[in-house]
Amino acid sequence: MIRPLRRLGLRARLLALGVLGLALGFALGGALLLGALGWTLQRSVDEEALRTADAVALLTAEDALPDPLPVAGGQLRVQVVDGQSRIRAASIDADRLVPMLGPDELRPGQRQRLVVDGRRVGMSGPVRVVTVPAGTPQEPRTVLVAKSLSDVRHSLHVVRNLLLVGFPLLVAGLAVVAWRVVGATLRPVEELRSGAAEITGRAGAERLPVPAGQDEIHRLAVTLNDMLDRLAASRDRQRAFVADAAHELRSPLTNMRTELEVARRLGDGTDWPAVADDLLADTERLGRLVDDLLLLARLDEQDARPSPVGPVELGGLLRGVAARYPCPPVRLVVPDGAWWVEGDPGELRRVLVNLVDNATRHAHAAVELAVTGPDGAYHLVTVTDDGPGVPAADRERVFARFTRLDDARARDAGGAGLGLAIVRELVRRAGGTVELADATPGAAAPGLRATVRLPALAEPDPE
Repeated sequence: MIRPLRRLGLRARLLALGVLGLALGFALGGALLLGALGWTLQRSVDEEALRTADAVALLTAEDALPDPLPVAGGQLRVQVVDGQSRIRAASIDADRLVPMLGPDELRPGQRQRLVVDGRRVGMSGPVRVVTVPAGTPQEPRTVLVAKSLSDVRHSLHVVRNLLLVGFPLLVAGLAVVAWRVVGATLRPVEELRSGAAEITGRAGAERLPVPAGQDEIHRLAVTLNDMLDRLAASRDRQRAFVADAAHELRSPLTNMRTELEVARRLGDGTDWPAVADDLLADTERLGRLVDDLLLLARLDEQDARPSPVGPVELGGLLRGVAARYPCPPVRLVVPDGAWWVEGDPGELRRVLVNLVDNATRHAHAAVELAVTGPDGAYHLVTVTDDGPGVPAADRERVFARFTRLDDARARDAGGAGLGLAIVRELVRRAGGTVELADATPGAAAPGLRATVRLPALAEPDPE
């Protein structure tokens, strides 16, 4: 049954399940109604028969029992029998020779309720017979009252026919109403589907229709539009990234091609060692750019920071980085003691190398690499230079990818604008922050101080 339903549309499936549940509910309700009605009518018959029997028993006890008994005929029969099942009195229509109940059915001195064949008392269909003890201990009597159940059967038959006719009509009417209601409910979903089908991924704002009602479908449409906005922003960033990457890659390739073309035109007059040096410099620059692009792509693919590799001692890490820059000299300031953080040593080394590269590129004479702290729960790593600095308005912008300030746009001396972007991503993955400030506020050349805050870690126990 479930498999054919899967071939139907959502609207038809909802209607089929609803109508099925409604039909089952109506069938159960009808059965309960018939049962309750039958029980009520049966109880009414019993009460009427018992009232009659009690009245006749009272006359018997007063020895004022007339014969025939003053009981209306029709659907009611009354007999009074003695201890030997002999009829002592009876109503007008009752048999005066054969008791309603045989000796094996009759229990003297007890109240009974039985259903017997109506032919015993001259009526059609089943008959309800009740017995009530009467008389005295010396002369016990039993009053038998028979009441026809034909009215009960007729009432149940009429109600059952009404239910059999009315319930299907009611279910059909409710199914029509449900079809229209479900259709109206699902109309916003169809509008969302149509709107989604019209979205082609072209540039520009693309939105799904938002229904007016403040319901689940409205919230779904709002959520989907938020998702489309994020996808559009991601697409724009990707396009900008690809365009900037292509532009940066084209520059060294153009330089290399120009060098080779000039060398071919000069022929024997070419200074091949100089050409080789220039080509090697462009190749190294191209390699660094490709490495940076691959690193950023890998960082973009990782939604969450991976588990830390292990504890890292900042003092040793700073000494290793400073040893790479003999000229101009990088002054190292590492106080005594151990400065532990948790993270990836390779990523933290890349952060320091990028910051020191940037500082040495713009410094006039001095670069300082230092660790201080703790500042609350953080250790501070600072890289300071005495260069021109970065204006306050540009200190956030320089962390964007492919961003270079005007005085650093000479590609022969400047980078591709990815170093600080990589620094921010890696520091964020380590659970820290990075910010820029003037090294000497108010000076003609204020310099630049990059401050990296890394979560402090207690010194690990020796193994």
